[in-house]
Amino acid sequence: MSPTDLITILPFLILAGGIVLIMLLLTVIRSHALTMVLAVLILASSIATLPISPSIQSRQVTSLLIFDSYAMFYMIMVFGAALVVCVLSYGYMRGRQKTEEEFYILILMSALGCGVIVASNHFISFFLGLELLSVSLYVLIAYLRTDAIHIEAGIKYLIPAATSVAFLLMGAAFIYAYCGTMNFSAIAFRASNTSINNSPLLMVGLAMVVVGVGFKLALVPFHLWTPDVYEGAPAPVTGFIATASKGAVFALLLRYFTVINIYDCRPMFMVFVIIAIVTMFFGNLLALLQNNVKRILAYSSIAHIGYLLTALLAGGKWAATAVTLYLLTYFVTTLGAFGVITILSSKERDFDMLDDYRGLVFRHPVLASVFTGFLLSLAGIPLTAGFIGKFYIFSANVDASMWLLLIVLVINSVIGLFYYLRIIVTLYKPTEEPQAVSESQFRPASSFSLAGGFVMALLALFLLWIGVYPSPFIDIVRAMVSGLI
Repeated sequence: MSPTDLITILPFLILAGGIVLIMLLLTVIRSHALTMVLAVLILASSIATLPISPSIQSRQVTSLLIFDSYAMFYMIMVFGAALVVCVLSYGYMRGRQKTEEEFYILILMSALGCGVIVASNHFISFFLGLELLSVSLYVLIAYLRTDAIHIEAGIKYLIPAATSVAFLLMGAAFIYAYCGTMNFSAIAFRASNTSINNSPLLMVGLAMVVVGVGFKLALVPFHLWTPDVYEGAPAPVTGFIATASKGAVFALLLRYFTVINIYDCRPMFMVFVIIAIVTMFFGNLLALLQNNVKRILAYSSIAHIGYLLTALLAGGKWAATAVTLYLLTYFVTTLGAFGVITILSSKERDFDMLDDYRGLVFRHPVLASVFTGFLLSLAGIPLTAGFIGKFYIFSANVDASMWLLLIVLVINSVIGLFYYLRIIVTLYKPTEEPQAVSESQFRPASSFSLAGGFVMALLALFLLWIGVYPSPFIDIVRAMVSGLI
């Protein structure tokens, strides 16, 4: 590797070196606050070095990684999500367990795995990044091991994840047998110049890869783990799974979907159309039946991946911009929603039942107002970030004349509005004990910290900024994905 290559992968080197530094430091001194600050500084340094690296010139580092403006933008998103989770986790983890410091090491390892996935140009690097992410998530989900629900959630994530990896590896083997390479660019070029219908080996390999990727994205019918894991995982970890974990895999999917002309393979195209439709309906309809806010958001996240898949299938000039902009708004909104749950959660349990939020506006009016904004954004209401993202998803489908997917998308957006409004109504519904409300009105939230409050304020600001004046963000997204269009 040349010195330029080392500068290019500097964000990864900082993350990996930071992980080792924290582990060595913990052998000398254990401090929750110090570890959190170091983790935040390491992530901030990685983000800061991304623009100064030569990645914007689209540089390939060996045959495994490719650094361009697209990869850089998604790495900023996933590293930023990890930074937000680290800050929110400080108040949440405080006093819950004797060993809080290793939690931040695992967050950094997960962020590194996401970064490798985003920059992958080879099945080997994709697998390494995926395993680095997955193994870290196994432990993060079950980190609070004193509670059985966390252990159960960890096992429910571990077993399907291991199975999906087996499918992914077998699919990679079939693709290698046909193409003679594991390089994504070469595979995409070969597939784009070959009729997939006449290549059973390639079709079977791609189908098995779809199974492996479908698990990470929680596409139906690979979604069964999602509600139980979301409910059982610590609240900040759930926010990380819903955003950075899924966003990294979808970024890789988008990069190579734009090269392969899936329209040439009608059976594969129809399979994806059916998966998108079923994913949207299953996610929204099952969310209507839930009384647990984390489970509602879990099924909601399934539906949102279905929305993204419709734009992916639409292709054309709108697809890359629509998917990336929607993921940006989804990151901001989902991190904010789980941030509210994190701040309100107590040491005994997460603040996740719908009844827990009854009359929240009288106890914590600011948090209730902020939570309302994030829920309205998830529903795609105007003047919020979610509306801009959903507008571009609609535009991508209109531009490609995907009328069936567009109609299904509109129907499911209306269904989704119902359960978001159900939570909002609960927030403003008076409690039956006015005396208790008046006594707790000025009591701080259970897991509140000044740093966490500052991050939540920034997320709320971005929510309104993107919704009211989206032009700067749209221009940035278009510039970042221009190489894919």
